[in-house]
Amino acid sequence: MINSYFDLIDQTYYFPQDGFDLRDNWLHFNGLSIKYLIEKYGTPFRLTYLPKIGFQIKKAKNLFNRAIRANNYQGKYHYCYCTKCCHFSHVIKEALKHGVHLETSSSFDIDLILKLYDSKLIEQNIILVHNGYKTDDYLRKIIKLKELGFYNSIPVLDSKEELDRITKLTNENLKIGIRMAINEESSSAYYTSRLGIRPSEIIDFYKEEIAHAKNIELKMLHFFVDSGIKDSIYYWGEFKKAIQLYAQLKKMCPTLRAINLGGGMPIRNNLGFDFDYDYMIKEIVRNIKDLCNQEGIEEPDIFTEFGKYTVGESGAVVFKVLEQKQQNDSELWYMIDNSLMNTIPDSWSIFERFILLPINKWNNDYTRVNIGGLSCDHSDYYNSEDLNQEIYLPRNKPDDQEPLYVGFFHTGAYQDAISGYGGIKHCLIPSPKHIVVTQDKKGNFDEYVYREEQDVENMLRILGYQVD
Repeated sequence: MINSYFDLIDQTYYFPQDGFDLRDNWLHFNGLSIKYLIEKYGTPFRLTYLPKIGFQIKKAKNLFNRAIRANNYQGKYHYCYCTKCCHFSHVIKEALKHGVHLETSSSFDIDLILKLYDSKLIEQNIILVHNGYKTDDYLRKIIKLKELGFYNSIPVLDSKEELDRITKLTNENLKIGIRMAINEESSSAYYTSRLGIRPSEIIDFYKEEIAHAKNIELKMLHFFVDSGIKDSIYYWGEFKKAIQLYAQLKKMCPTLRAINLGGGMPIRNNLGFDFDYDYMIKEIVRNIKDLCNQEGIEEPDIFTEFGKYTVGESGAVVFKVLEQKQQNDSELWYMIDNSLMNTIPDSWSIFERFILLPINKWNNDYTRVNIGGLSCDHSDYYNSEDLNQEIYLPRNKPDDQEPLYVGFFHTGAYQDAISGYGGIKHCLIPSPKHIVVTQDKKGNFDEYVYREEQDVENMLRILGYQVD
């Protein structure tokens, strides 16, 4: 009797599960046949499944609005998409279809906003939250938005000096926010985040500088927990500091109306993922309401900035196993047809884990493996899952005519930006082709190649070599 790879997954997790199922021994991703894409386009390829973006947005909006109704909460909920997670136009256009607002992080982000406006994809009433350190160029572009009529453009002060710098550039009335610096988790290399203004200084900063500024209205208190929204002592501790500071500020600042819960909700990075979104959101809303009732203040509008949550689960990267190498008695390597460092750089830079599954051969028995990329770098490998310190994949049989294909799933956030999409790659290994998949109202899929695999002429041109 063979203990197949399917038996292993079926005994360990609930499977099939949302987004993953098997048909004719081939993996399907959100109902999409990966086999079809492999046969049509070859490997490697990067996949973006756009409908998942709308699903995630609607899910969060529904949960927050249900919690607001259940608690008779008087403030509103606003969903912001963080453009830094994935700047591609097809991603942002898809998010905008579902009524999101936008968060920017740098000067060039404003140019992106202006392009969206010129294309009539956004209107002047959209809420724009401007985070990050503000260079003079960034500030000037924020002011340009104001002059163009974007009346809900809110620069969030990352330091006290930014207030003086922005008021010197314009006499326009401005809505602003303040970012509260948070204490990092105990495992961090430093104690307090470099981002934002120390909580102990914010009240005096408001009294001495903001309250007397004629053209400034404080609208938002922002705090960001890098590890995201999760049910931990650390998160709730920083959360309660923020809402208590909000209450203090609100009593002296009638224009303050919003609290921004920076930091995203987690996404599935393994098949055993279990996060109670409904509970967390209800607790967030209930805690804010309870504090407001205790302090006798009105309940603020709630903003979230969800980037990874919005786009992470829409992405995948698919590879072919080129060769298997038995390097010693216990270590078997599967060599794939691209570099892991180039395609999912978070896997080696911050040891991020993604859902790794074979695309085919689920009926084969399984074996423990390491996955090796094409580059000559020692770090170009992947060998541990989030729940286990080992990877198991179907065994390649000597007489198998069909190659094994593997996919890393939920890779839609940050990987393109960090790896430098379309630029120079480690060992000059090309960026894989990028396939975008849409779905119509009848459930029919349609796909197109957003960009072909990077060619040698393109790389040599970037490097300054003459190409005929």
